[in-house]
Amino acid sequence: MEDKYIGKKGTPIRESYEYELKMELLGRMIKAARKEKNMTQEELGKIIGVNKYKISKLENHTNSATIETIIKVINALKADIQLNIRLQDKHTYN
Repeated sequence: MEDKYIGKKGTPIRESYEYELKMELLGRMIKAARKEKNMTQEELGKIIGVNKYKISKLENHTNSATIETIIKVINALKADIQLNIRLQDKHTYN
């Protein structure tokens, strides 16, 4: 069913869709963590050296944030980040 609507795995259309979905989920998680810490976008932005609009864009996945910015945000929120890398041969590295 997914292949019919969002393209087959490995195609540029599917890769783009999956990237956007992951960025949306990341933004939602960052927003939830920020709110749990009772922190405004402006306060978080000051901690990492950006304005609140950059935080808003990150939370709403309207831009592609750099890994450096994402790591700064995660550190400022005192959160953990878990990374799984899965190669095409199906091995997962944590």
